[in-house]
Amino acid sequence: MEKIALLTDSTCDLPDDIIKEYNINVMHYRIIYKDREYKDRINITPEYVYENLDKEIPTSSMPAVDEMENTFNSLEDQGYTHAIVVTLSSGLTGFYNGVKLVAENHPKISTYIFDSKSISIGEGIIVMECGKLIKRGMAFRDIVKKIPDIKSRVNLFFIVGTLEYLKKGGRIGKVAGTIGELLNIKPIVAIDNDDGKYYTYDKVRGRKKSLSRMIEIANKIFDQKKCQLYMVHGYCLEDTKKMFDELKRHKNVTISKFCGSISPVAGVHSGPGLVGLVIFEEND
Repeated sequence: MEKIALLTDSTCDLPDDIIKEYNINVMHYRIIYKDREYKDRINITPEYVYENLDKEIPTSSMPAVDEMENTFNSLEDQGYTHAIVVTLSSGLTGFYNGVKLVAENHPKISTYIFDSKSISIGEGIIVMECGKLIKRGMAFRDIVKKIPDIKSRVNLFFIVGTLEYLKKGGRIGKVAGTIGELLNIKPIVAIDNDDGKYYTYDKVRGRKKSLSRMIEIANKIFDQKKCQLYMVHGYCLEDTKKMFDELKRHKNVTISKFCGSISPVAGVHSGPGLVGLVIFEEND
């Protein structure tokens, strides 16, 4: 009989109650300062990252190989026969390839690794939906077949306070940088479904207009079909909560969840001022 494990990484931004409900195994990114290192969401808070950016911008690293190995060893000890791993976009990190190598060392577990080509709750929704299917008793191969469709219904958009941190962290992708900043252009950023890198979905001049435009984009999607709404922020609670309270009133929003702050490691690369919007389209 199949026993299916579900794994992801700490950037998925799923609340603790969801992680517990679906028995999700989370592997943790690392945040590295010159003289110290932290494990994402374990011994560092998002607030600590933001409040110390003026002193030092840390680097980040994917979950340690030891942690990945220990996770798979534990699954073997618990008698798991199969595993589904959903990773942060391979366009932003090497975790997808890293966990693939570790999984090959554990042939007793049949492992399927899915590149979310997303981040934060965009990644988290895929994990959560897999958790629901596992809980329902669906067979491993049938879940695997459904994951691309789940991914195709995820829409992710965000704006940041400044592009400075995306540029410094090498995560700028196809988002216009320096000239746009001089003209006060505030891009609405999405992730390319092909290469999993950031790109400019739309651009407007000024922060206020960019927030209004993101609301327009969301409502246009909501007008077409029933959707779930999820929002996260990066040291930007007020703007994000205000947008969330407005969007959740749309008649086609079936579930609305304010998920709080993004992971500390994501905060390193986005900086303060992030408003993140994820829309999950319901099946017809």
